[in-house]
Amino acid sequence: MAVQATPSRPSDEATPQPLIGKGWVQGVALVMVFGFLVLGILVYRTYTASMPLPDKVVTQSGRLLFSKDDITRGQELYQARGLMEYGSVLGHGAYLGPDYTAEYLRMATDDVANQWRAQGVTDPRDRVVAEFRANRYNPDSNTLVFTDQQAQAFDDIQRHYAAYFGDNTTKYGLRPRMITNQAEIHDLTSFFAWTAWASAAQRPGHNYSYTNNWPPEKRVDNGPTAQVVVWSALSLVALLGGIGILFAVYGRWSQQVGWHGEQASTLSFREPGEVSLTPAQRATIWFFAIVSVLFLAQTLVGAAAEHYRADLSNFFGLDLARVLPYNLARTWHVQLALFWTAVAFLAGGIFLVPFIARREPRRQSWLVYGLLGAVAIVVFGSLISEALSIYGVIPKGSLFSQQWEYLDLPRVWQMLLIIGMFLWIAIIWRGMRARLRGESKLNMPWLFFFAGLAIPVFYAIGLLASSGTHYTVADFWRFWVVHLWVEDFLELFTTVMVAYMFVLLGVVRERIALGVIFLDIILYSAGGVIGTMHHLYFSGTPVEHMALGAFFSAAEVIPLTFLTVEAWAFLQLGSRQQSGDGNPFPHRWAVMFLVAVGFWNFLGAGIFGFLINLPVVSYYQIGTALTANHGHAALMGVYGMLAVGLAMFAFRYVIPAEKWPEKWARISFWGMNIGLAWMVFATLLPLGVLQLYHSVNDSYFDARSLGYITRPGNSLLEWLRLPGDVIFIAGGVLPFIYIALTALRHFHSGSAAQELPDHPLYTETARVDEPSAPAKE
Repeated sequence: MAVQATPSRPSDEATPQPLIGKGWVQGVALVMVFGFLVLGILVYRTYTASMPLPDKVVTQSGRLLFSKDDITRGQELYQARGLMEYGSVLGHGAYLGPDYTAEYLRMATDDVANQWRAQGVTDPRDRVVAEFRANRYNPDSNTLVFTDQQAQAFDDIQRHYAAYFGDNTTKYGLRPRMITNQAEIHDLTSFFAWTAWASAAQRPGHNYSYTNNWPPEKRVDNGPTAQVVVWSALSLVALLGGIGILFAVYGRWSQQVGWHGEQASTLSFREPGEVSLTPAQRATIWFFAIVSVLFLAQTLVGAAAEHYRADLSNFFGLDLARVLPYNLARTWHVQLALFWTAVAFLAGGIFLVPFIARREPRRQSWLVYGLLGAVAIVVFGSLISEALSIYGVIPKGSLFSQQWEYLDLPRVWQMLLIIGMFLWIAIIWRGMRARLRGESKLNMPWLFFFAGLAIPVFYAIGLLASSGTHYTVADFWRFWVVHLWVEDFLELFTTVMVAYMFVLLGVVRERIALGVIFLDIILYSAGGVIGTMHHLYFSGTPVEHMALGAFFSAAEVIPLTFLTVEAWAFLQLGSRQQSGDGNPFPHRWAVMFLVAVGFWNFLGAGIFGFLINLPVVSYYQIGTALTANHGHAALMGVYGMLAVGLAMFAFRYVIPAEKWPEKWARISFWGMNIGLAWMVFATLLPLGVLQLYHSVNDSYFDARSLGYITRPGNSLLEWLRLPGDVIFIAGGVLPFIYIALTALRHFHSGSAAQELPDHPLYTETARVDEPSAPAKE
């Protein structure tokens, strides 16, 4: 079958010529400048207009209740003891425990109402509403005044949390006597009280609270604001209009954009054993083997965390919470998910570099093994530190204590991880610098390097969110990493890697791949940069964060629609089963995992993501199973499947053809996808819909309570996930581990080389010369 070969590259002595038109570059520049200019304005507004952090909170009689330092220490304790991986504050965190903002607000309003009843007020509702919605914060003195009734409620709620966290029981899924120090209970209650005050007190000059009236709570007249409803409607308009424009453009220029090519040559794919690998490429097999083990560990602790939701009291007869409480299981589950996918991307980049550069510097493998050791230290060091922090061995607020959700690894390990990623980009640079000298900075080798460089640079932004940073400010920078780093720049690097794989295989021309990459940057960045704000609707930011976040996050679905339209063309390119001389295409299962990425990108990131990003839906569901539904389908479905696909690509060239476990690759692919689909459609989606309904119909506080989560019907839905988890682990992960171990046994087999041919993965059997004209804008 005729497939497309990359045109021969100009010699290093020739003047480097870009293979892409200037219009693409101008489009990317325009989108990036606009996006980051708006983000810069929102940074300023985050620092100047977020919910205030008072220096002191006093009663009407002048008694000091708590101070700014108390709130900060409470926030540090909340993170260090892993409570953000148990419950949530302002909607962000884990999903087993309560949302402490909503819980404190409910308990405080009930307590104040009871005080008024004790004084003879029959119906105190109006008094309670007025008391909590009144804003008694004085910006001149930076002092907040609680009424005497609110102060009494604060004292009563302190006693509640002292009993709750100090109880010698595991019935809540936490370790026994987790927090017994009264000063720490006071600080923790102060932190919760501050967020609850901001959720009800009216923002000056407006008729809604600092958190845009979140959480929904009738006791303080918290309901959806006009902005929540209006921007939800405008988000739908933006989505429909954007998709219409996309199809109009696609219909007009479908032959110039997307996965396609022109017949240029007939190829013979080099089969496994015929492709020489460099020492650094063979070293990456150790990375992928460790990835498979971390993947298994992540699924096992994830299954343990899930079991708490199905049966909180025991783990098949064991009191698991005494050894592995829920907050530690979920911490490790989230961290390992990020670790094993990120390590796979690092290894995938290193594996592709020699194919791109066609040579490898001497002793490059030494650096790769050094990076492997550094990764192991960071992974296992951070996991141990997190456990010691949750168990109270490590003090709160230290460099070794746990941090924010998704950035859980303690600060010292964050710094070492950033250093490790810069070491990785140095390895990439060292391997490619000779090739880069002969290339235009707009061509794929430079794009590969720049996309890789963005990974450590933008991850380092997360250091601005320390454990003592103002909650709203920290949330801004935390989601800069969680959203912008993952869904824009990591997405860019993965697009470049996938495109380069097809170019190296001769399936598409480099200029076609460049068009796909530049289009990806424009489409993802147009919505993804400013769309980061959809995480901050109710975090204490001013309303423009919600307006812009809602409008632009709707646009994030547009590129996923484009990928769905292009899926057939992508599948045709990636599933070439025959070549010019009958040699089979060697990467069927790597490509199948890439196809799965496209499916889950549209479903998990697109449909499920848009569902919860609408402000009016997010208002009622944030922190429920619908959030987990989106998270699992998007993270595992997109980045997990891509990581496994990269591993399969590398394994195929290490394992001898006669040893390749075709059956286990097929089982692994279907096991992971069926297991993930079961997890989503049997448990997370229906449970999330029921929880959303209960939140709207009854109350958000009740929908997040353990009493509701552990209802028999909900527990049944949680148990229905068990077959899917078994399929995923036994049918998906274990076969993947077997393939990884097979690759590890053979990673020294085959020929080794420091220099590679111009086309290391294929040979041309017939060629049609064509000029290498730049792509049209």
